[in-house]
Amino acid sequence: MISAQGYARAVRPVLDRLLDTQAEAIGRAADLIAASLRAGGVLQAFGAGHSEAFAAELVARAGGLVPTNRIGLHDLVLHGDAPRDVLTDPKLERDPAVAHQLYPLARPQPADVFLIASQSGINGSVVELATLVTGHGHPLIAVTSVAHTARVAPRHPSGRRLAELADVVLDNGAPYGDALLPLEGGGAVCAVSSVTSALLAQLVTAEVVRRFHQAGEVPPIYLSANVPGGDAHNLALESRYAGRLRRTA
Repeated sequence: MISAQGYARAVRPVLDRLLDTQAEAIGRAADLIAASLRAGGVLQAFGAGHSEAFAAELVARAGGLVPTNRIGLHDLVLHGDAPRDVLTDPKLERDPAVAHQLYPLARPQPADVFLIASQSGINGSVVELATLVTGHGHPLIAVTSVAHTARVAPRHPSGRRLAELADVVLDNGAPYGDALLPLEGGGAVCAVSSVTSALLAQLVTAEVVRRFHQAGEVPPIYLSANVPGGDAHNLALESRYAGRLRRTA
């Protein structure tokens, strides 16, 4: 029976499996990010479609890392010269050419580390951006559904998937098709990747901060802008990365 309680019961074992299976990969991802930040780098996060939520979970939020930049398809219009109606194309994320516009708009520097999130890990913009990132020597962390990506054909001309290009792969634990609760007659409802991706983002953040603490260093962390002194604290940290952290819509 489809219900809130049914979804809650279905989500719990997915979260438990993630915690049991992804600890090593989370640690390796945190190592890459901590090393990048110590070298003056920025964490560049990209997701298209609902995977944008992963980038949003990492970038410019209270309790999160300051040296983070969110890359999105909307950058084509907000920071590039593409017309607004390009964003109405439902197949935009399948176009590999998009990556060649997004990468320079992010203004990456050599020390930057990239995180690309995609449930399927097969679309053209995702795989092409991963190809550009690794080709420029940046470490790459992928967040994807291992179960889903293994069952679908890549849409990139190379025939490769996001997971095949990454230095570290974080499995979001979502099933093929993402939704958890089966419907009579076929199909399913209630996706889980947004829940597990939010958890992964915070687990990675915690491990990055732990590495700073273990080294006796102060991690660059945001305070809430809605507490006294928050704005001044955050602006002081952001000023170290002038022109590199986009904080727009």
